[in-house]
Amino acid sequence: MGKRSARSRGKADLTDVLRKSWYRLRLSVRHPSRVPTWDAIVLTAASPEQAELFDWQLRRAKRMGRIAGSTVTLAVPDPDGKRIGSGTATLNAILALARHYGDLGVDLGPKVGNRSDSEFASSLLHGKLNNEALLLHMVNFIAKRHILLLHAGGDSKRVPWANPMGKVFLPLPYMAPDDPDGPVPLLFDHILAISSCARQAFKNEGGILIMTGDVLPCFDAFTMTLPEGSSCIITVPITLDIAANHGVIVASKTGTSDGTHSVSLVEDLLQKPSVEELVEHKAILDDGRTLLDTGIIAIRGKAWEDLALLSCSSQPMISELLRSGKEMSLYEDLVAAWVPAKHEWLRHRPLGPELVNRLGHKNMFSYCACDLSFLHFGTSSEVLDHLSGASSGLVGRRHLCSIPATTVSDIAASAIILSSKISPGVSIGEDSLIHDSSISGGIQIGSQSIVVGVNIPDVNDNAANEPLKFMLPDRHCLWEVPLVGYRGKVIVYCGLHDNPKNSLSLDGTFCGKPWKKVLEDLEIQETDLWSPKDTQGKCLWNAKIFPILSYFEMLSLATWLMGLSNQGNELFLPLWRRSYRVSLEELHRSIDFPQMCTGSGNHQADLAAGIAKASLSFGLLGRNLSQLCEEVLQKEASGVEICKDFLALCPNIHVKNSKVLPRSRAYQVQVDLLRASNDELAACELEKKVWAAVADETASAVRYGFKEHLFESSNLNRMHTKPNESTSIDHCVDKSLCSRMVKVELPVRVDFVGGWSDTPPWSLERAGCVLNMAITLEGSLPIGTIIETTTNTGVFLSDDIGNQLCIEDFTTIATPFDSNDPFRLVKSALLVTDVIHDKILLSVGLKIKTWANVPRGSGLGTSSILAAAVVKGLLQISNGDDSNENIARLVLVLEQLMGTGGGWQDQIGGLYPGIKFTSSFPGVPLRLQVIPLLASPQLVRELHQRLLVVFTGQVRLAHQVLQKVVTRYLRRDNLLVSSIKRLAELAKIGREALMNCDVDELGEIMMEAWRLHQELDPYCSNEFVDKLFAFADRYCCGYKLVGAGGGGFALLLAKDVNCAEELSNLLVQNLELDVKLYRWNIYLEN
Repeated sequence: MGKRSARSRGKADLTDVLRKSWYRLRLSVRHPSRVPTWDAIVLTAASPEQAELFDWQLRRAKRMGRIAGSTVTLAVPDPDGKRIGSGTATLNAILALARHYGDLGVDLGPKVGNRSDSEFASSLLHGKLNNEALLLHMVNFIAKRHILLLHAGGDSKRVPWANPMGKVFLPLPYMAPDDPDGPVPLLFDHILAISSCARQAFKNEGGILIMTGDVLPCFDAFTMTLPEGSSCIITVPITLDIAANHGVIVASKTGTSDGTHSVSLVEDLLQKPSVEELVEHKAILDDGRTLLDTGIIAIRGKAWEDLALLSCSSQPMISELLRSGKEMSLYEDLVAAWVPAKHEWLRHRPLGPELVNRLGHKNMFSYCACDLSFLHFGTSSEVLDHLSGASSGLVGRRHLCSIPATTVSDIAASAIILSSKISPGVSIGEDSLIHDSSISGGIQIGSQSIVVGVNIPDVNDNAANEPLKFMLPDRHCLWEVPLVGYRGKVIVYCGLHDNPKNSLSLDGTFCGKPWKKVLEDLEIQETDLWSPKDTQGKCLWNAKIFPILSYFEMLSLATWLMGLSNQGNELFLPLWRRSYRVSLEELHRSIDFPQMCTGSGNHQADLAAGIAKASLSFGLLGRNLSQLCEEVLQKEASGVEICKDFLALCPNIHVKNSKVLPRSRAYQVQVDLLRASNDELAACELEKKVWAAVADETASAVRYGFKEHLFESSNLNRMHTKPNESTSIDHCVDKSLCSRMVKVELPVRVDFVGGWSDTPPWSLERAGCVLNMAITLEGSLPIGTIIETTTNTGVFLSDDIGNQLCIEDFTTIATPFDSNDPFRLVKSALLVTDVIHDKILLSVGLKIKTWANVPRGSGLGTSSILAAAVVKGLLQISNGDDSNENIARLVLVLEQLMGTGGGWQDQIGGLYPGIKFTSSFPGVPLRLQVIPLLASPQLVRELHQRLLVVFTGQVRLAHQVLQKVVTRYLRRDNLLVSSIKRLAELAKIGREALMNCDVDELGEIMMEAWRLHQELDPYCSNEFVDKLFAFADRYCCGYKLVGAGGGGFALLLAKDVNCAEELSNLLVQNLELDVKLYRWNIYLEN
């Protein structure tokens, strides 16, 4: 394979990195005790009002499953709303977190005197903590925490439409199609995903990860390693022209490297250096690039403890900076304390001497992530570039929106419409972004434009109900801002490329035109916009240009100010001059954040309610109603009532669509709506019907006319004859059956990939594909049964652990079975084979003995394969259809009867020899196609040499995992659906890999399959299994638990024969893991 360009490599990496990062994030949120997550997530904000907005967003992120419930979240405003610099903001945020922990009443350790934790927090709050012992208690507590700190404050001048929401919360619909009924992904969500992978680098040593809110650094943070007890800045090689506008790190030429990353000591820091400075400081790498400071800083161990101590005692320092009006930067000042070459310079900076004295005894390292993609969201045009450029394949262009038919609207295919309602008669141009808006008919939005938070009514009340007409030109931004003390919203607009910081005299623009042309065309005077007292220059940021009037007056003036009005200035200029006007700067300081949050939440709830109602009224329930109702319930006053209205639509759903809509799906929708309506008791009762429907649908798909015998033992009373009674119909029974014995022995199966696609109800509605292999253990077939007829009537059952049961009254063999009944499998087999309905049992009895010489909960398909053995034996002894396909289908029904559920792959794995690729095709009956793989001797030999079959000792029960997965499928959980689709696709790829004898590719497939299994249910693994796989990782190209997971057997596919031998020896010697390796062989006989 040729060497890929950096650009193509970065594009491929972005997709792969984001998918892995989101997988890790979801796993850490759903199972934080197994996959460690952040103890606290802290955001800095520019003002107390913005901090309230951020707190609302943090609560929403928790509700949406982006942040674990155990994680403490906090938004910290700059003191007094004044600019203090990112370095001071860092100290202030850590100090605020310490206070917050105190307010929460956490145990800070031994108390000094009689002071409580809350009193301690109060002392900390007012800078009165003079007791050194108390201070050390707090520092010790904080130093053990793992904290994510995100600098998200500021005024976002270059992305002004993101000012109300905060730039870190701007919409970024990467991978949105994976979860179409979920919330629109935000930049913040993707940052959380990347950071969740970085959490592992801290291990058990406390620390803090500091990131910025306008950058998405895409790299495999899961492989990141951090030096112990020190600070580390993440860097990436960059060209010199880009470095000239950013911070540069000068790293030591000596260090550790593995080709994808390197760790070196930081020798110097440069800010926006020229080429001459780079040469002078030896900052240019061998390939002609230099190291860019990404803004990501990781501090752990002793260095983190030092910073926590400084922060917890920083109140006097912060107060001094506020009095002096000075600022302290994180990336220039605070970081310089860990770089000895900067100490002399730092001593002359604000707080410099204190920083050197308190932090200067530790060094800083550079972690260079060579493949890091650096996505900056610093301007509006950069936002659109990231949505329409090389990463456009990741973007969901329609998400949780209501859009009209193509015959009554003109919406470009490349336009991105998120959480918005678009009316008929609307036109939207190419590559435009519409978010959180309602757009009425008659509105035209140009190409490469951005519309956010806009709600344009359908009719202009001030113009005799005339249809509204409004055009937003190409490359423009339009948004609305609610202001404190004002009931409505202010309409705001500018050009996509306008830089609000550029002054009138330095190429400043408004709506894409130079200020001088704007003033000339509109006959506006400079004094209309700027006060002579403006000290920061005359620019868009401080221009009082946006009028506060009635909505349609503001809309008309917007058309005029953008230079689009056909009417003269004499109509609009007087109105504009008379109006009260505000600047972007004043808007930023006066945003009514509570009103904005409420309005946005209600808008999202209304959209979700509309989508849910449409699914119930017109569709086949293809949407995730449970997820949509979560959004609807955010309307506190009416959310529950809306869900109750949905519930009223349910009784007719299945009746109208009974030929195509599974009853199990219809019941699950009602269960979800009952829960949303706060009727948990009724939901639990109806849940029983869900599982009964799944069993009934499975039986219907497997065998015609069979379901009438599933849940009752009809005709058994008529047929039953007590042992001491004679019968008059002996002549009806084949005498040869009176002394007959059948022995069935089967192998176990190990599955490589595709499991879950074989499981009802998925396999009843969608195609399934599984790649698995039949094996013997320790040289024998471990599962079997002996069934023989006896002269005494009745059925005698026994197993390999001493359980015995004699059944004389066949009416007792009826569902539902007790989950503790050791013979419910054999009883179910008697039902599904119709043996107890056959006249054979009128004159003879049956003796059935079963065994399974594998550990309980092995994951090797033991239960299903044993069921297959018993069914096969019963069919043979009764001269029934004992074909493998018939047995496989009957076992599918059997497992529904038992209440354990399950698919067809286990019995297929045991019934058919060797390696096979099996597909299922939904229909009545369900069709199975088993394709044996003609394995070459080389493939068989390589698998025997490299594949280790290991029993973990962890007992698991598949049905516990299965019920969760089936429920998610019945809800139409889109993440689950896409995961199972991918598993089925991987089975096809795995088949090709094995046929090509590419065992390494099989390892990669096993690894991805294992990730997907954990996506389906994080509890399919545990800490012990994680530890085993971590131990084996360096020796393996792939590994996974077999079956549904949760414990049992593991497959470890070594990189080569030598690795297999070494790993085998190490596992045998490792008493802590205490696993057992089994000798195995592919079972190739029929």
